[in-house]
Amino acid sequence: MLRLLEGSSVTLRNWLRNRVVGWLDAGMSGDLNVDGVEAVLAGAVGRLADPGFLVNADPEEVLGLVDAASGPAGRLAGAVYRASAHLHRDAGAGVRRQLLALDAARYGDRGLAARITAVPVEGEPAAPWGAEWATGSMVDRSLWQTLAGHTSSVVGVATGVVDGRPVAVTSSGDGTVRVWDLAAGRQVGRPLIGDTHMVSGVAMGVVDGCPVAVSGDDETVRVWDLATGRQVGRPLIGDTHMVSGVAMGVVDGCPVAVIGSRDGSVQVWDLTTRQQFCEPLQDHVRSTVDAVATGVMDGRPVAVSSGQDRRVRVWDLTTGKPVGGPLTGHTGWVYGVATGVVEGRPVAVTGSGDGTVRVWDLATGRPVGPELVFPAEVFAVAVTSDGRLVVGFGLEVAVLARC
Repeated sequence: MLRLLEGSSVTLRNWLRNRVVGWLDAGMSGDLNVDGVEAVLAGAVGRLADPGFLVNADPEEVLGLVDAASGPAGRLAGAVYRASAHLHRDAGAGVRRQLLALDAARYGDRGLAARITAVPVEGEPAAPWGAEWATGSMVDRSLWQTLAGHTSSVVGVATGVVDGRPVAVTSSGDGTVRVWDLAAGRQVGRPLIGDTHMVSGVAMGVVDGCPVAVSGDDETVRVWDLATGRQVGRPLIGDTHMVSGVAMGVVDGCPVAVIGSRDGSVQVWDLTTRQQFCEPLQDHVRSTVDAVATGVMDGRPVAVSSGQDRRVRVWDLTTGKPVGGPLTGHTGWVYGVATGVVEGRPVAVTGSGDGTVRVWDLATGRPVGPELVFPAEVFAVAVTSDGRLVVGFGLEVAVLARC
């Protein structure tokens, strides 16, 4: 009778009976001995340790081997493969490579993530982005305290520099704003907490020489001193119909907050005088503005807004008028938007409820490379000063760098 190693599943028993004869070329038509099965299982663990096999092999074959995984490396490879198998088993190897690298980072193995990213895929270019690190509470509860912080969806991400170190600031439905050290992948200080149950957006900038974060919640916008963790002055309150997104920029030398609203408008506030800078910008008809960002294109300050109409609109902040046509392509609501410079090119980055992130060339309005796939809705995105992407998906945060 065919005997299985301890812990092997019924599924594995059936799979091995169908496959082991061909693999061993033993010429047996009846029962197989345990030594042969153990040899096959040992070989299975070795194959799972090969990133190229994980990326390019038939998913059903890999999933069959995953049940036999033993030892730390084998079990980790199996856990990484299963984490998003519901998405990549029916996708191409390029998408599988990107998701597997992300999930390896979510499990805390940056080396495995890098090795997966480097795997060549026939007929496709090298991976444009690699996962540097990510939180992992959604894949393993044991990682909740060490790698995660928010207890509800991450809905806002911003990046900047505090005390000489690059940081990301995230906001969440749990009512907190958290600061993360981008190099170490851990929180800095205590959460910033206002009197609200939802922080819908966050931005970073400088006011009077001090690094600050601006967060939006309910019908207010708060300014936080990132060096002390304290609120600066009273909240900005306007006819915002629920703040849904915030960004910071500079117009005519003045630091401004750009605020997206549930009524479909975009407001611009002078952070020095605490007064509205201009009339509201409005083009998302009958649609909530879910996210806003600011940037520079051709030397002029611009804002980028996105909403439930699935359109992304670019605005000239000097004139208050749209620039070009809307950016379209997402199949779900666009919850997150950011601007930055990637490889010398000004870009907008968008994240959607369809579980994807897209990078757009602001000069042409065209996508830059293929979309990036994530295992949960993407609610927030940001671009660091050196061109890395910070993505908030589900409860998680991930950092991706150009390869």
